[in-house]
Amino acid sequence: MEEEVQLLLDEAKDGNEKTINHLTAELEKVRAGRATPSMLDSVSVEYYGAMTPLHQLANINTMDARTITVQPWERGILDAIATGIINANLGLNPQNNGEMIILNVPVLTEERRKDLVKKVKAEVEHAKVGIRNNRKDANDYLKKLKTDGLPEDRVKDVETKIQTLTDAAVKRCDELAAKKEADIMTI
Repeated sequence: MEEEVQLLLDEAKDGNEKTINHLTAELEKVRAGRATPSMLDSVSVEYYGAMTPLHQLANINTMDARTITVQPWERGILDAIATGIINANLGLNPQNNGEMIILNVPVLTEERRKDLVKKVKAEVEHAKVGIRNNRKDANDYLKKLKTDGLPEDRVKDVETKIQTLTDAAVKRCDELAAKKEADIMTI
């Protein structure tokens, strides 16, 4: 029975970690005004009939805080890369100079910054819902263990541990959100 309790705690911890990792990945996609190669992670390009992630077709670098360069390994796919960037709906206008794609990242307006903060808050709320669902699943399984004979005091102890894991995960989500919001609102 103790093995099942430990497995339950481990699964709750792993579930929360996966949720936080997903949140971190989603927050990285939110543009904070500075040009970063990760802004193009969602871009796919049609390459020989198959949709291929851009990072597998080109070097992506930043020239400065406002400019991203995409240097393809084959010049023939420059137009396909430009089309892929436009289709990704990132709000970037690709410029093809014949050797590479240059992307100028526009300065964020105050209104756009506020919209991005709202998006961040929505992502954080989704993560918190996921964490609370992990807690609910763990507590439901704990109730099953209780009916199978797990002592009442042990059930209370495990419930406390589950709540502690949940609180720590929610706190990490809030910290990630605060950091991203500060990043977005910094001009």
